[in-house]
Amino acid sequence: MYARSFAGTVYGIDGMLVAVETDIANGLPQFDLVGLGGSAVKEARDRVRAALRNGGFDYPMQRITVNLAPADLRKEGSGFDLAIAIGILQASKQIPPRPEAVLVLGELALDGTLRPVSGVLPILLEARKQGFTHVILPEENAEEARLVDICVLPAANLAAAIGYWTGGLEPPAAESRPAPQKCSVHSQANHSDFGDVCGQTFVKRGLEVAAAGFHNVLLVGPPGSGKTMLATCLPSIMPDMTMDESYDVTKIYSIAGQLTRNSGLIRERPFRSPHHTITAAALIGGGGQIPRPGECSLAHGGILFLDELPEFSRHVLEVLRQPLEAGVVTIGRSRQVFTFPARFLLVSSMNPCPCGFYGSRDQRECTCTPQQIQKYRSKLSGPLLDRIDLHLEVPRVPVSLLQERPRAETSEEIRCRVEAARAIQCERYRHRPGAPFNSAMNGEELRRYAGLNREGQKLLQLAFETLGLSARAYNRIVKVARTIADLAGAEQIEAAHVAEAIRYRALDRGVLG
Repeated sequence: MYARSFAGTVYGIDGMLVAVETDIANGLPQFDLVGLGGSAVKEARDRVRAALRNGGFDYPMQRITVNLAPADLRKEGSGFDLAIAIGILQASKQIPPRPEAVLVLGELALDGTLRPVSGVLPILLEARKQGFTHVILPEENAEEARLVDICVLPAANLAAAIGYWTGGLEPPAAESRPAPQKCSVHSQANHSDFGDVCGQTFVKRGLEVAAAGFHNVLLVGPPGSGKTMLATCLPSIMPDMTMDESYDVTKIYSIAGQLTRNSGLIRERPFRSPHHTITAAALIGGGGQIPRPGECSLAHGGILFLDELPEFSRHVLEVLRQPLEAGVVTIGRSRQVFTFPARFLLVSSMNPCPCGFYGSRDQRECTCTPQQIQKYRSKLSGPLLDRIDLHLEVPRVPVSLLQERPRAETSEEIRCRVEAARAIQCERYRHRPGAPFNSAMNGEELRRYAGLNREGQKLLQLAFETLGLSARAYNRIVKVARTIADLAGAEQIEAAHVAEAIRYRALDRGVLG
């Protein structure tokens, strides 16, 4: 007897539907699971056998063959258990087939309990695109599933799932109500407020420019100058995500298994801060035949904070080049190439030297030799620094400011200016989906939207010749100047905007030696 059910898996960042074909024939009892499944998929035979018996169903003592189609693509995960169990029950005539397009997801415990799976959102988006109208899945995945316009049937165990299947696919009464979780907020960090930061007016202004135009930032200063605190304040002035950005970020976190039971659509920009011992694969993604997103993708649409940048291995830092330039991470495997979104704002910090006091303006003296300073800074290659738009010097705060604590602008006040500048960019780049900010301007857009007046051209030419800037650094200064003009509400980029943008290239100007 032949039967078919439908499940799904994640392939890169997108969902992929899988037809679970089951055949039960006469012969010695045997369970063959084919279709290029990973180890977790192959172990489903034992979980399904125990779950059927402990759930009060008959397990056929015949030859059972289960095929996961398409058979030429690798499948990973434990989300096929429920579909396999329903296929066996159909093929053994314990339950009837259903004509409706029903998707079935869930991992089975040995007692028949349904456990949650990851990647539900991208799978359901693909299912909805292909005409599926119902999904049976674990209760823990229900809130995430309700983000998609599809009838959600949450089940606690195998018996409840079969009850939906045989009872007409009628959802509980509460399921017909709209889901308020679409407006929920998923916080990745406890953010500080710029109003709590004493002094550092220049650095705050630089971070305002970074937030407005999505420009990468490097903070350079001695220990205790407030680099980490300033970085953790940055999310408080970031503009709200668009609905498309929210769906993309939620999909990534769903694939990574980092959505909580009651998580809805993520509406707050992520803030990721990996330790400097992180590997290249963990940073950009990878692992196995079907790679998973790394920290770069988990920071998509938000901030990736790398504290003490030179402490990261040079190899790890160099793999950042592609996502910083293209906004995506491409990972190749023998059968497939996977692309993950990775359009994030890089915020990094470092000391000017190993001891941290080179060029310090207080009484502390640097104890490092020129060779030690050179070795410390050589971990940051020129191409990597070229991809960082703003190099901000962070001096130590005078004790008088710490004692007086004068009133400073709050994050809400700064955020208003950032939102206004971002609105200008959204209108300017309305023809470009997914990246409505100045840092993503291409060559044609630079010519169209970032024209300099005569004084600005002369100033930038002088800086290019004096500082020995690369073409990439030249273009990034123009993009930063465009953002500064947007913050000022100016249509034309003026010399003052260019001058401010050049001030944010501390390493190029040799301010730090």
